[in-house]
Amino acid sequence: MNTNTRSIARNYFFLMILLAAMILGAITGYVNPEFSGSIAFLGTIFIRMMFCIVVPMVFASIAGAVAGAKNLRRSGRILWTTVITFIITGAFAAVIYFCLIMIFPPVLSAWTNAATESIGDHASMTQMVVNFFTVEDFVALLSRRAMLPLIVFSVLFGFSVNLSGEAGEPVRKFLESLTSVMLKFVNLVTYYAPIAFFAIFADLVATYGPQISEAYARALLLYYPVCFIYIFTAFPIMAWIGAGNEGVREMFRHILKPAIVSLGTCSSIATIPTNMEAAADTGISRDVSDIVLPLGATMHMDGSCFSCVLKIAFVLGVLGKPVTFADLPFIVLIAVFSSVGMSGVPGGGYIGEYIICTLFFPDHMELAFPILVAIGNLVDPPATMINAAGDYVVSFIVSRFVDGKDWLTKAKAAA
Repeated sequence: MNTNTRSIARNYFFLMILLAAMILGAITGYVNPEFSGSIAFLGTIFIRMMFCIVVPMVFASIAGAVAGAKNLRRSGRILWTTVITFIITGAFAAVIYFCLIMIFPPVLSAWTNAATESIGDHASMTQMVVNFFTVEDFVALLSRRAMLPLIVFSVLFGFSVNLSGEAGEPVRKFLESLTSVMLKFVNLVTYYAPIAFFAIFADLVATYGPQISEAYARALLLYYPVCFIYIFTAFPIMAWIGAGNEGVREMFRHILKPAIVSLGTCSSIATIPTNMEAAADTGISRDVSDIVLPLGATMHMDGSCFSCVLKIAFVLGVLGKPVTFADLPFIVLIAVFSSVGMSGVPGGGYIGEYIICTLFFPDHMELAFPILVAIGNLVDPPATMINAAGDYVVSFIVSRFVDGKDWLTKAKAAA
């Protein structure tokens, strides 16, 4: 066995263990649902540990990247390139899925006796905007439920440190050291991942198996394959735009681990540390990854754009209303807008569902909301995989526009 083969085997050995744990967990969930439910806490421990890591990591990485930027114009360019790329890829994903549901509608006939549920009060649109960017006080920033406000705070803090000159240098060094320490922390927690993934997938199959095989089967049979096809079509195109043919090869070498972690945890935020590792191994500039990946965990939601289009088409079908191409601009706009508002935690906080109901089904909220929530829960794993793994791929495009078309070649030469 040559050195290259050993390196590949070493890189993928742990991933194979994770895959085996997922498969065994799924089988256990099918065979013994009661036992699977009793071990769900083992997966919860892992997810909560990742959440505890992510808050200080996001703050340190973003604030440190901006604070250490020798050219603030470069940092601004990274930010704007990232946001524009997120919007374009999200709209692209929404258009793709809209065309698919026109060919394969998720609901073939209207539901005549659909059950309704009370959803209670929901925040106004202006309050949602306020909550996206701010919190009531500093303590609230320490919650992983306030990731977008934390990112805004981190960017402004980093700029403040940068503009402070020599007085801010000790703070900059502290942020850089904290980021390195948190990455080592991730390595320690990762050793527990196989046990956690076994429990997560056992509980997932035990909980949603009957639903997957019944009412929502038609929708899921389209959604799940599309997500995996997207990885092998859209992702290579993004990587090629970012770094040519070598970028495609490099992307496939490193994307498997972020994809598996996001699929298992159902959280873009919990996948940030793994994405950071993949970006570092690829040779992506530290300031690019430190901005793109945390920002992507709350704003880059191609998989959620898929699910948003599915949800709207599903409820329209339930109500007996056909979807037409005249609906395309409005549905794409809502998909992109609501996806940006979705939190990077399991279930998304139902913010996206509120937005969809408020804008698209204001007269049928009691019917639409429980349907949207059920679909959201069922498609959450593959949607999160597209969202989180896609953050890593977008960093290729941002690197292309920030560091030049030969950035990957230079990174390999430097290594």
